[in-house]
Amino acid sequence: MKKNGKAKSIVVLAILLVALIAFGYVSLFGIGDTATGAAENISLGLDLAGGVSITYEAKDSKVSQEDMDDTVYKLQKRAETYSTEAEVYQEGDRRINIEIPGVSDANAVLEELGTPGSLYFLRSVDGESEVVMQGSDIVSAEAMVTRDEKTSATSYVVQLKLTDEAAKRFGEVTAESIGQQIAIIYDDELISSPTVQQAITDGSPSITNIGSYEEAEELASYIRIGGLSLELEEVRSQVVSAKLGVEAIEKSIQAGIVGILLVIIMMCIVYLIPGLVSGIGLLLYTLMMLLILNAFDITLTIAGIAGIILSIGMGVDANVIIFARIKEEIAAGNSVKASIREGYRKAFSAILDGNVTTLIAAIILMWRGYGSIRGFAQTLAIGIVLSMFVSLVVSRFVINALYALGVTDAKFYGKAKIRKPFDFVGKRFIAMAISIAVILVGAGFFIGNGVAGNRVLNFSLEFLGGTSTTVTFDEEMSVDRVEKEVVPVVEDITGDGNIQTQIVQSSGNKEVIIKTRELDLEERTALDEALAENFDIDESMIQAENISSTVSNEMRAQAVIAVVAAVICMLIYIALRFKDIRFGASAVIGLCHDVLIVICAYAIFRIPVGNTFVACLLTIVGYCINSTIVIFDRIRENMNTKGTFKDRRELVNTSITQCISRSIFTFASTFIMVAAIYINGVTAIREFAAPLMVGLVAGLFSSNCLTSPIWYMLKRDKSKKN
Repeated sequence: MKKNGKAKSIVVLAILLVALIAFGYVSLFGIGDTATGAAENISLGLDLAGGVSITYEAKDSKVSQEDMDDTVYKLQKRAETYSTEAEVYQEGDRRINIEIPGVSDANAVLEELGTPGSLYFLRSVDGESEVVMQGSDIVSAEAMVTRDEKTSATSYVVQLKLTDEAAKRFGEVTAESIGQQIAIIYDDELISSPTVQQAITDGSPSITNIGSYEEAEELASYIRIGGLSLELEEVRSQVVSAKLGVEAIEKSIQAGIVGILLVIIMMCIVYLIPGLVSGIGLLLYTLMMLLILNAFDITLTIAGIAGIILSIGMGVDANVIIFARIKEEIAAGNSVKASIREGYRKAFSAILDGNVTTLIAAIILMWRGYGSIRGFAQTLAIGIVLSMFVSLVVSRFVINALYALGVTDAKFYGKAKIRKPFDFVGKRFIAMAISIAVILVGAGFFIGNGVAGNRVLNFSLEFLGGTSTTVTFDEEMSVDRVEKEVVPVVEDITGDGNIQTQIVQSSGNKEVIIKTRELDLEERTALDEALAENFDIDESMIQAENISSTVSNEMRAQAVIAVVAAVICMLIYIALRFKDIRFGASAVIGLCHDVLIVICAYAIFRIPVGNTFVACLLTIVGYCINSTIVIFDRIRENMNTKGTFKDRRELVNTSITQCISRSIFTFASTFIMVAAIYINGVTAIREFAAPLMVGLVAGLFSSNCLTSPIWYMLKRDKSKKN
């Protein structure tokens, strides 16, 4: 009775799970012609949804490039408070553009952001005002709510942080000015006059006695925007369309759906009932991811999609590890029930280590990364947590429910084939030679590109800047029409597919912004003539300006630091978990190998290097480290079975061979998804998917043929034969 009761409860829970999936689909997409749902409310980046574009111009007719760069960087940080995917770049000599995705009201942004102006802190000395600080002395200004511990009274303050030099000066001034007021002047108007209550020497003064949080936020906004190196004035504000058309987005979504279905079919064929369980889990994962993106208002871009693809791959990988273990247990003669239990138990450590290692990297990238890197890290971190939950909890629950329903025959779960260990260690030098040869070919293209007068890598607009051409057409334009009719004309002139287009919706969809690599005078003239001829417009309706990169030097340095810190932390975690620094060292060598191979692909095929480049490399790093750890976990497990292997060479070869089917099926499932996106995608999507496929192949090769044999070489005791 007890067993029957348990079985019935499992069946009831399984029915509830199916109901949850059905409810999720209805909630997300609705039913029939009136289909609407949470999926439509997911925040999308500029590449997928468009937003607001605001242009400022320096009031001073002569400005230094250093001040322009500093102002662009600070505005980037402020714009990121609206969206991590906001872009800020220089246009011409004195203008700065801010593009914020997912916003349709430019006036609302302008009111909150404010018009950048001059900011001074003044005190009165012998009847004259003395400048204590300028806006550029302030690092940050934030509105805060504080509560008195004794009275529980709420108060509102603006917390400032000063530069080191300003902090020293402000400490001296406040020590001399206790009881006096310091006036804060913005654009020649008094906006606050706080009284100095004590000497402030820590560089973190706070402005108190503010009436409401709204007033505190407004004051903080004035101080933030006034803390720029330049005084700016608004030139224009406009609503712009997505960089990718509706058709392109729909094709990508359709490709993703096809990819997921193909993965589910493959899993069902290979793993039978467990494969069906994996399919249910994958559908549930997709629904939960969409719901979370909507609930937490996370901006989704192509880079974010990369994080989702990686987490899906890791989720499938976790299921493959579990199901392969179940098949091994059945092959060893255990019952199906015992095999299910042991399969999950033995797979746990590999799944945990692989996911935690990647999660550590994601957290560091969220902390130290910028824009698209942060968006990638957010979706990756969420995806990792969800995939672990689905793989370790949901799939276990479903497979036990099916067993309780009577699916108990071992033939429905499969039986692992005993394979003779392949001599991976013995073939290590051949594998290394292949890798070195590929990297040398890539290096040859690096040199060849330089000799030909080109850049070694085809850096895109995000890294190099370029030319922005604004065209006013005589009729309304759509994003899809621009992609099909206008972009080919531009490509003929530039000889480069690295083109970004946006429609200015506030112009009645007649004005189109075309961003290309930097064009010289001859190319600009040729482009003007081609556009005028093909679309019957006057050349006076075409204007062009050079624009800076959207990724500043500070942001590049920030990204490098974030990636290096992530790799170091992964190395430390692996060393601690496996109690051997050589595991971590060989894993990092594998990472470097895969990154180099992908960079070689960018050089050989001249794939544009933009924000998706960083996301692609990070995806490959996450995929490689996860695949490598699975094999390391098997080596660690086999090391504890004393007397089974005659030497370390046999240990490594056997461990890799035991994991080879997992490696192949995980690679195949991820590759299928990326390939589907590549086949159906437009140029921007393909430029992301193509190097990703190269990296997946490199990761499959390195994790099986390089990292473990390298560990064997590092581990080998020269005084003994191993």
